[in-house]
Amino acid sequence: MLTEAVEQKTIGEEDFFKLLPQVKSDAQKNLQTVQDSTAWLKTQYGNFEVKSVKIMVFDLFQRLEENYAVRLKKKNINFHFKGDKNSFIQTDRILLDYILDKILNNAVKYSLPGQDIYFQYFTENNEDIVSVVDFGTGISEKHLHEIFNYGNSVFNGTAGEIGAGLSLKIVKNFVSLLHGNIKIVSSENKGTTVSIFLPKI
Repeated sequence: MLTEAVEQKTIGEEDFFKLLPQVKSDAQKNLQTVQDSTAWLKTQYGNFEVKSVKIMVFDLFQRLEENYAVRLKKKNINFHFKGDKNSFIQTDRILLDYILDKILNNAVKYSLPGQDIYFQYFTENNEDIVSVVDFGTGISEKHLHEIFNYGNSVFNGTAGEIGAGLSLKIVKNFVSLLHGNIKIVSSENKGTTVSIFLPKI
């Protein structure tokens, strides 16, 4: 629409360029929504089945560290592993990869330059517990209660990163597909801990 407006000279080039940052932001947000929706739809239709495989926990950490290397370096964030490097989880790799990716994405988004993020693993009460801990901006008590609701507020990250506000809702759905639970503990200006509880197989 903007391109057509310039071609038809209904807006000037100066106004066009002023609007480009907003167009880019909206496009990124819409693309994220499409990608998240596509990931969810794949689990709802067709022949999708949860496939339980043996996954080394430290491999999950290393894969995330590699995928987020550029963003971590850009924000000067230190990413640490805490737990037994030889431990493993028995669950669906595709769903768990998506879940952890979205959780770490938020941790990086809301962390300030120079801070630390921890990937933690331990077992308790016959459950595998994987947590991502950050010390960033945190979430207020009001918004924490609304985090899985549709239509809740969406906030920009500490470096202006945008989000569609849909990822965590799909994460909760995927955790349910794995017969697990998700828990978020957060305080404003202190950070957030997102934990996934998966039954041991």
